[in-house]
Amino acid sequence: MPIATFLIIKIRKYKPSSSFCGLVLQYLVFLIFERGQDMKVEDFKEILYQKEDNGIVTVTLNIPKRKNALSLYTYYELFWAVDAMEKDDTAGVMILTGAKDPDSDDTTKESFSSGGYFNLSSLASLSDEVRAQLDPTDIAQKKFTLKMWQFDKPVIAAVNGLAIGGAFTMCLSCCDLIYCSEHAWASLPFIGLGIIPELASSYLLPRLIGFQRTKEIMFFGERITAQNLFDLGLVNKVLPHDQLMSYARERALKLIPPQGAGYAVRMAKRALHQPLLAAVTMALDMENKGLNEGFSTADFAEALTARMEKRAPVFKGR
Repeated sequence: MPIATFLIIKIRKYKPSSSFCGLVLQYLVFLIFERGQDMKVEDFKEILYQKEDNGIVTVTLNIPKRKNALSLYTYYELFWAVDAMEKDDTAGVMILTGAKDPDSDDTTKESFSSGGYFNLSSLASLSDEVRAQLDPTDIAQKKFTLKMWQFDKPVIAAVNGLAIGGAFTMCLSCCDLIYCSEHAWASLPFIGLGIIPELASSYLLPRLIGFQRTKEIMFFGERITAQNLFDLGLVNKVLPHDQLMSYARERALKLIPPQGAGYAVRMAKRALHQPLLAAVTMALDMENKGLNEGFSTADFAEALTARMEKRAPVFKGR
């Protein structure tokens, strides 16, 4: 029985003092606004959560009109998607992908996600309860990243198109296997915007490809093709576009019963992730510090102005 329900039953039965009731009320408010009310998967607006009888859950970033860009609210829904899977013994493996634009049949221009979406007007329609759970200072997405890092069920990214900024760092820190369409590409354009990368990529990326290559990718923000991502060891396989989802599903089924030893997969993931938890947490704290400072700099303001005016930025280094 949930603690909140237990407390309400006790109040009704024993009718304690008003001071005790006040303490209980404060605790209930804490549960609702600090921890957050559980969100139902059928209420998701920016992602699709589709569970099959075989144990596969496909989570689709579903805002194609903005190239599936990730807002604070998108991460909020992703957090609750993971939470739903944690509580569901019949959900064994997640496939994360991006929705295609319904108005375009050009597979070469599909988007996994174009990265962060910082238009705060997109949050205007949210309830006060939901807005109270969104932390605009958690730019590095510490809460979500740690939720994913400690999620022991396997997660497969099926990158069907461009993956810019936080979209690709999310794959690196939150997904166990990354399969790419031949048309996919990635870039980390943060420094060109006067800020720094997030989602613990500052810790994970140099341990995958070394410091020199990491710095080159982060400093210059250049486009990396799917094949180059594979050559660097950042993705597991590059596939013909029309085979991406079928291959991801095929691999997913090998990670859960009856084809796969699902318990052993989960134990192996825990053994790989838990020793690094403190370091990942520290990296996220450092990233949040740098991001919150970066957002107040003249260079960040110049980067945004230059982008709106469609010109090269003129930075001042402050």
